[in-house]
Amino acid sequence: MLTDALDLLICPHCGADWDPDASSRRMLVCAEGHRYDAARQGYINFLTGRGSRLTPDTAEMVLARDRFLAAGHYTPIVRALVDACTRLPDGPAVLDAGAGTGYYLAAVLDAGGRGGARRRARAVALDLSPHALRRAAKIPGVAAVVWDVWRPLPLAAASINAVLDVFAPRNLPEFARVTRRGGLLLAVTPLPGHLAELRSRLPLLAVPEGKAEELEHAAQGHWEPVSRAELAFPLVLSPEAGADLAQMGPAGHHTGREELERLIGGEELAATAAVELSVLRRR
Repeated sequence: MLTDALDLLICPHCGADWDPDASSRRMLVCAEGHRYDAARQGYINFLTGRGSRLTPDTAEMVLARDRFLAAGHYTPIVRALVDACTRLPDGPAVLDAGAGTGYYLAAVLDAGGRGGARRRARAVALDLSPHALRRAAKIPGVAAVVWDVWRPLPLAAASINAVLDVFAPRNLPEFARVTRRGGLLLAVTPLPGHLAELRSRLPLLAVPEGKAEELEHAAQGHWEPVSRAELAFPLVLSPEAGADLAQMGPAGHHTGREELERLIGGEELAATAAVELSVLRRR
């Protein structure tokens, strides 16, 4: 909900704080009078009038992702993220950059909000796709905001305890600016073997070597490495789930559902998910 995040978000136009008397769960008004209305689905679009050179995920891509993740295929990634977040204080403030539907964020917030005496966790979910944020906005404690992660983030300095970045762009200088000293960055990146068995028949991107090492090198100065863990687990996918897997990624922007189903040919697919979870701490 927007009112849960008044102290986390800042006006994307002027950087001012919000006027608590004029703002509500349906509208944000900053101290300088800039106003942003929430969509009826609960998210708010800070890119109105600005646009982005990037292309947001379509409704069809989001539906495919929702089906695939809801089926539990990537549950091991969820468990690893939740385990890593045990280092956070009770009731953390979290930024999910490239949040999509908020699938991973919901699990982290749920784990952080358990226990009667614990303070409720809250978060900001940023994504380019309004279709995805319609789902993220339904998660308790989440302010869902349409935004381009490559731009200066509409968050106050040192307002966040943790940044989640799962298969998403990483604006490391801005992540550092908005994260409190001692806060965590949890980044999930694919390994070269990720879904390698499917690349010969589906339009999936190849993964270069050393993505986690590249992340740690780029983070030097603001972040220090805490841990890195490789996760590899088997996937057995129905034809429908295989098409969802391809459609929910970059291939969904240029390959239609019918073509994906033709490439799969009605066969069950077997593959290996192979990712790396990097945990870094704000210096």
